[in-house]
Amino acid sequence: MSEQPKFAVIGGGSWATAIAKMLCVNLSEIAWYMRNTDAIAHIKTHRHNPNYLSSVEFDVRKLKLTSDINEAVAYADYIIFAIPSAFLSGELSRLTESLKSKVIFSAIKGIVPETFLIVGEHFHKEFGIPYDNIGVITGPCHAEEVALERLSYLTIACGDEKKAEIMGDNLAGNYIKVKISDDIVGTEYAAMLKNIYAIAAGIAHGLGYGDNFQSVLMSNGIREMKKFIRKVHKMKRNINDSAYLGDLLVTGYSVFSRNRMFGNMIGKGYTVKSAMMEMSMVAEGYYAVKSAYKLNEEYGAKTPIIDAVYNILYEGKEARKVFKKLTDKLD
Repeated sequence: MSEQPKFAVIGGGSWATAIAKMLCVNLSEIAWYMRNTDAIAHIKTHRHNPNYLSSVEFDVRKLKLTSDINEAVAYADYIIFAIPSAFLSGELSRLTESLKSKVIFSAIKGIVPETFLIVGEHFHKEFGIPYDNIGVITGPCHAEEVALERLSYLTIACGDEKKAEIMGDNLAGNYIKVKISDDIVGTEYAAMLKNIYAIAAGIAHGLGYGDNFQSVLMSNGIREMKKFIRKVHKMKRNINDSAYLGDLLVTGYSVFSRNRMFGNMIGKGYTVKSAMMEMSMVAEGYYAVKSAYKLNEEYGAKTPIIDAVYNILYEGKEARKVFKKLTDKLD
């Protein structure tokens, strides 16, 4: 690996666009893969992503844009995956280039549905990537606020602390602060679970519950998250740190949260299909809740909020009745 490693971003959505923006502040060139060839042509001509964070203007001389994932993988030493977890296997099936010598960072906040694994575990078990070459990029951080250059915080975790620091150094900037963590599994599970609790917060808002209930819901959510993650990966961690509680709060309360928006629509009576069509964006929590629910059948953590969201989204139960029962389980 060269002294200054090369970076590639895999994905064309808002978070991928935000990460590309952060990297371009520090690097003279990055590779950026997206499937949408029209979007690539637009960026080359107009210097912004036409579909996501269109206010972000790029110096296109710094972008090695490609619709061939193998070209991006061959170029880079560090590869950041920032696509919805539901689409990851499909993208990886296009690979002919080996990932064995690469450092893989996941900016994906979900579980791979085909394997019921968080992304880091998926790369380790399915592609043989050693854990020292796998990392996680989590928040609390919304892509939209990165676009606005508002002060934001990232948590970077990797089995090899030096690689986490390299990633952090290349993402940090005047409005981006970075913290390094050794809790790879816990931070990745937290990034997945907080989307479920954000959907719950949205459903509650759509049903007409107020701030008093929302505060109780979020308080119970962080404790439920702690119980779930402890079952999966027991280690000493402070669940009140920004990577856990902070990320939960920003996703549960922010107007930029697509998971909260999705939940709000469900609470107002939209079907899952109609809510997804109107949003035209992927709410990771929809896929995450099924995976978390199925995983918890093995782990047996007490998760009334996850159970409630699962019953509404996948069992077709009436949101108002489910939440009425949920209110009696929270404290």
